[in-house]
Amino acid sequence: MSKGTPSMGKRNKGSYHIRCRRCGRRAYHVRKKRCAACGYPNKRMRKYSWQNKKVNGRRIR
Repeated sequence: MSKGTPSMGKRNKGSYHIRCRRCGRRAYHVRKKRCAACGYPNKRMRKYSWQNKKVNGRRIR
C-alpha cells in the first residue's frame, strides 16, 4: 500500500465527538469529557444571549 492519495480514503478512525446523552447532539468530546452544545456534565445548560438572533428587539429562536 502506498502512502499517497489512495490511502487517504481509508482514514476514517477519528471519533472525537459522540452523541451526548443529555441534548442528543453529536457534540460530546470524548477526551475533554464535555459536550460542546449543552455543557454536559455541568448542572446548568450551556446557553448564551448571542446564540439567538434579535429581530426588532425581540429574540427569535
